[in-house]
Amino acid sequence: MENVEKSIEENKKKPKRKRNKPKKWVVSFWVCFSLLFFMLLVAASGLFYLWNQLEPTKSGSPIEVTIAKGSSANSVAKVLEDNGIIKNGFIFGYYLVLKDEGDNFKAGKYELTPGMDKAEVIAKLNAGDVIAQETITFTIPEGFTIAQMADKLSTEGLVDKEKFISLTKESRSWSGAENVLNIPQEATELINRLEGYLFPDTYEVVKGSTEEEIIIRMLKEQDRKLATLPENWPDELEKLGISMHELLTIASLIEREVVVDSERATVAGVIYNRLKEPMRLQIDATIQYALGEQKELLSIEDTKLDSPYNTYVIDGIPPGPIATPSLESIKAALYPEEHKFYYYVTKKDGTQSHLFAETYNQHLRNIEKSKETAQ
Repeated sequence: MENVEKSIEENKKKPKRKRNKPKKWVVSFWVCFSLLFFMLLVAASGLFYLWNQLEPTKSGSPIEVTIAKGSSANSVAKVLEDNGIIKNGFIFGYYLVLKDEGDNFKAGKYELTPGMDKAEVIAKLNAGDVIAQETITFTIPEGFTIAQMADKLSTEGLVDKEKFISLTKESRSWSGAENVLNIPQEATELINRLEGYLFPDTYEVVKGSTEEEIIIRMLKEQDRKLATLPENWPDELEKLGISMHELLTIASLIEREVVVDSERATVAGVIYNRLKEPMRLQIDATIQYALGEQKELLSIEDTKLDSPYNTYVIDGIPPGPIATPSLESIKAALYPEEHKFYYYVTKKDGTQSHLFAETYNQHLRNIEKSKETAQ
């Protein structure tokens, strides 16, 4: 018993062995290494995901894809994703922004194929490599009224007559067309607001174009033709003391009165001479326009027609054009010939040229001469 107690007592006196604890810097290293590894793994996974989402889709048959006019890069990306051309529109949209692409994409219908490389898709949209669309051609003769245009285009199956005419009466802007903005807002007496603003020419448009698209095309063509005039032509308006709308009105009168190009400026001079006096223009074509029909001979009653377009009863010019003037008639109205003529009469010899006079008595004699030349 004493030996046991002695052994216990000796054991108590022996120093206890300390356990080895891991050093703190070793723990910190492994924590940081694990965290870094995890972050790199996450980053690598993210980059792989982005790379994968920008890779071509599974190959397939060509698809017709329509890119709307004015589409943003993100909206284009969404359309491409919806059609299976790319995998992820959201990521592709940001890729376009990163590459500074998308601003020059052309609107239209494209033939794109699933499986195309993104660079090929971008190049195609930048180049405007659209599907060739079937087109139709139509011609609007010089001097036509809107009513005549509507009849012709309707007969050719290109427009709905009533809808076409209805649109030309609307007071509105026309998708970037500029000259049409010169129509006075207060001009409530106009039969057709766009009369004189739809340029006469031969047009090629996409088959199936709407009435509005055809009208806009013709309005913009007038803008293009006016741009070919001498740079200082607006100064001429100021010299003449007229507005752009009045210029087209006078040009339309010339268009309906003159066939021989060399006489356009001469007739323009007659019109301006009469306006300065003042003398009523007494142009038969204005009555025909007001009547809505082409009468070879006007009656006395016709000349008394109560209409703001009837230049036999109104002073000055009508409230707006009576037909679509050619560029030659616009030039004539802008640069009239200076002379002392106040009258003219058409020859009856088939040349469609005129005899001009300074006085009414000379005019009466010219009328007799005209009759003598009748074939």
